[in-house]
Amino acid sequence: VQLQAFGGGLVQAGGSLRLSCEFSGISLEYYAIAWFRQAPGKEREFVAFIDRNGGSIKYADSVKGRFTISRDRAESAIYLQMTNLKLEDTALYTCAAAGWGTRPSDYSYWGQGTLVTVSS
Repeated sequence: VQLQAFGGGLVQAGGSLRLSCEFSGISLEYYAIAWFRQAPGKEREFVAFIDRNGGSIKYADSVKGRFTISRDRAESAIYLQMTNLKLEDTALYTCAAAGWGTRPSDYSYWGQGTLVTVSS
């Protein structure tokens, strides 16, 4: 099982980025997926969650209204569209599969993260 996150980079505050998480070795249709992030010196925190059908979606309060999680079964990928980025969104973003909810410990598969840096 391999998950790999892409799309991070350096962006100015107020800008946008789209992260993608690509899968191999598992069938995306069977799993709920979540994005987490970890800022320097801080614990990993929940960002967004989508169930396997896309019918249940959750966001951390800090990103509601700015981030959108979506899934593309045909491409075996999950996306995180991030808009109106803030300095505090700077973090390593990682996707996780085969879990439920907002706790990192509930997820079985983790990908390599992608770094998002928001500058002023």
